[in-house]
Amino acid sequence: MAGNHHSNIAIFIPHNGCPHRCAFCNQRTISGAVSQPTAQDVKAAVNTALSSPKFEGGNAEIAFFGGSFTAIDREYMIELLEAAHEFIMSGQVAGIRISTRPDAIDDEILRTLKKHGVTSIELGAQSMRDDVLELNRRGHTAQDVINASQLIKKYGFSLGLQMMTGLYGDDNVGARYTARQLAALRPDTVRIYPTVVLEGTELAEKMRSGEYLPQGYEAASELCAQLLRFFEQKRIKVIKLGLHASDGVEGSMVGGAYHPAFRELCEGILYYRLIRSTLSEQYPDGGNFVVYVPKSDISKATGQKKCNISRLALDGWHVVIKGEDAIDGKERRKCKIEPVHQQDSPASAADHRH
Repeated sequence: MAGNHHSNIAIFIPHNGCPHRCAFCNQRTISGAVSQPTAQDVKAAVNTALSSPKFEGGNAEIAFFGGSFTAIDREYMIELLEAAHEFIMSGQVAGIRISTRPDAIDDEILRTLKKHGVTSIELGAQSMRDDVLELNRRGHTAQDVINASQLIKKYGFSLGLQMMTGLYGDDNVGARYTARQLAALRPDTVRIYPTVVLEGTELAEKMRSGEYLPQGYEAASELCAQLLRFFEQKRIKVIKLGLHASDGVEGSMVGGAYHPAFRELCEGILYYRLIRSTLSEQYPDGGNFVVYVPKSDISKATGQKKCNISRLALDGWHVVIKGEDAIDGKERRKCKIEPVHQQDSPASAADHRH
């Protein structure tokens, strides 16, 4: 398994190596980077991260994101890898993570990556429907994703797969199909990106002409909550859900499913379902309750703008949500429910609300 992804040192290589311009892509906006990094830039970025007191270096990876890493000029690719490899040899960093296209993987490339300390490879699969891939000008097929994934696993790399929801020509049924197909390849990690329509892309034109209706963040969060739950049940770690909150995205977005706390929206939906089903099983007649969740999950369980508390109240369950150390939050989403006696009703307990 890959190390603690929160400690990754991300180095962006905008648009480099991509032989295609996908219908949804404006990479410079997404990464916020414009210039191509040099070997010196890589060393400087890693040294800066290592000097941060918050950095957990022992199990971190240097992550090359943004373009199709294995499709860039070979000498340049090796130059970047060699700069990163020094930090692995010295034991300061655990490995290197790269992202690339499914059709830019073969035996020779994988041998080169292995030699230079790459530990994790993420493939931008986006969809496992060939018609959707073609409509969005991906330039590869679903079979390419399968072949590349099997080869990556054969060489002993950690496999990450990325998918998108709400693409042109796709729907929720298609997204769930893609998720099942990706899970069958048994990746270690998955990233789920709802489509955000950016200025300067083909999707922006299609949206303006009425040919493409992007999914908004509310519908996308419902779908992505289902996908998150699906991958969790398969014990596949979802390391990213939604585009990174950045001014670049917010400034050039013209439509689609963007929210700065998108994952928390999805987690909130799943918490609502968990609490509601527990209440309806144990206390179908409603009443006043304290719901205990892991301390780190209070805001997820409460929902954005306390929406979960409001929704439960409409069905007759008046709840206060509190954190409790004793509840182990490592196993995802747990709650413990206790009825409140009249003298300690949610009205008087409201001041404890987080």
